[in-house]
Amino acid sequence: MSMTSLPKLTAQEAARFIPNGATVAFSGFTPAGAAKVVPCAIAVRARELHDLDQPYRIRVLTGASTGYCLDEALSSAHAISWRTPYQSSRTLRDQINSGEVEFVDMHLSHLPQAVMFGFFGKIDYAVVEATDFSGDGRIYLSTSIGATPTFLHCAEKIIIELNRFHSVRLSEMADIRILPPPPHRSPIPIHDALTKIGWPYMAVDPKKIVGVVENEEPDDVAPFDPPDTVSGKIAERVVRFLLQERRAGRIPQEFLPLQAGVGNVANAVMANLGENPEVPNFTMYTEVFQDSLVDLMENGKLVAASATSLTVTEGQLRRMYDNMDFFVPRIVLRPQELANNPELVRRLGVIGMNTAIEADIYGHVNSTHVGGTHLMNGIGGSGDFTRNSYLSVFMCPSIAKGGKISTIVPMVTHVDHNEHSVQIIVTEQGLADLRGLGPMERAHKIIANCAHPAYREYLYRYLEEARPGHIRHDLSKCFELHRNLQQCGSMLPGVEKL
Repeated sequence: MSMTSLPKLTAQEAARFIPNGATVAFSGFTPAGAAKVVPCAIAVRARELHDLDQPYRIRVLTGASTGYCLDEALSSAHAISWRTPYQSSRTLRDQINSGEVEFVDMHLSHLPQAVMFGFFGKIDYAVVEATDFSGDGRIYLSTSIGATPTFLHCAEKIIIELNRFHSVRLSEMADIRILPPPPHRSPIPIHDALTKIGWPYMAVDPKKIVGVVENEEPDDVAPFDPPDTVSGKIAERVVRFLLQERRAGRIPQEFLPLQAGVGNVANAVMANLGENPEVPNFTMYTEVFQDSLVDLMENGKLVAASATSLTVTEGQLRRMYDNMDFFVPRIVLRPQELANNPELVRRLGVIGMNTAIEADIYGHVNSTHVGGTHLMNGIGGSGDFTRNSYLSVFMCPSIAKGGKISTIVPMVTHVDHNEHSVQIIVTEQGLADLRGLGPMERAHKIIANCAHPAYREYLYRYLEEARPGHIRHDLSKCFELHRNLQQCGSMLPGVEKL
């Protein structure tokens, strides 16, 4: 089969291949590299069928969250019945929390293996974005790798979105390899951020490709807000702590690879690292390459980065495409099974920095469910890094909603990261280093250093009045702040705005 013999399809024609009830794996890790025109066409088809009182919903897998044209378009058309492993769509979130969509929240590094061994059943179609392909089945992916290689390997049929916006030189960053099944896995020979062990493309049986849809749509990556005062204070405290650890010899002089989650706080930390003259040049072993890292790399502070996606806004991405001779040798894009791999995170000594919805006085962290019931986005890769990092850091403001919510609480309403994995908690109030501390020591340090002053007295009193034990809790009051929020609109009644 030659490249020209592959059928060229419109997005509408491609959408008609996918039947009601199909399991469809789409490329994308964040909006980067996400399938775009075919899912939008599927959403249109779903609406048309619904208007005729015909059922149409599909099961959806991706690498992580996606852009507007995938999760938001499909969920707005009520076209999703089941979803994994992560999302950030407002409409889809509401449907998950109402029970309309079943959602499987899971560690991102676990997804490829779960797909490979059929935990989710067969993959009927893979719809993937590529910059190029060959007639013998080589597919060159665009701005993310994610779980797409596994989707391509397992899918019964493949639809390629050939995106002409993206640089064909992205393949020079790609390092694609699918791990063999256990017990036949050897140690992964990645020794630093730039080690490559795979191929620049994913090879598939060309007979599985049903057609190609051409487009020029850019990634729908929204810019983050500039760091505010609170984010800036958190960033300053994180950087100061890392420098203290370096001076104490607990971080080597050449530094350690960094991982940073997505969001304003993480961007503020990276910007602060770049501006501080005491911070040496460093590398990153992370999930996403974000806007702030483009400047850090151009300025020479960030010397190398391993990620699974280029999650940068269109302007920054164009800058990179205009200077690929500079960026290509400094960035490696891997499958998420390698980018988030626990063995590599542990062996390379990665410093993991992620954000929290809430943390309790003993160091348990909730990063997924508001009030313990309503999903925000999902655990993503934070668990992959937290459990295995050399240092695991969690960051959040001490209060939210003008002081009506305390992010430091007696007991978190949902545990994603337990006390055994969380080492450092940081708010704009201060930093709590929990290493080597017992439960009561942790509680006093978190309250003193991280809680907002408006809530400290309550937290101290809770601790003093709680039933004695290795971990002190009063089960009749441990969620009192959350009940106050539901009943009074504020965790502490009378707290309006601080």
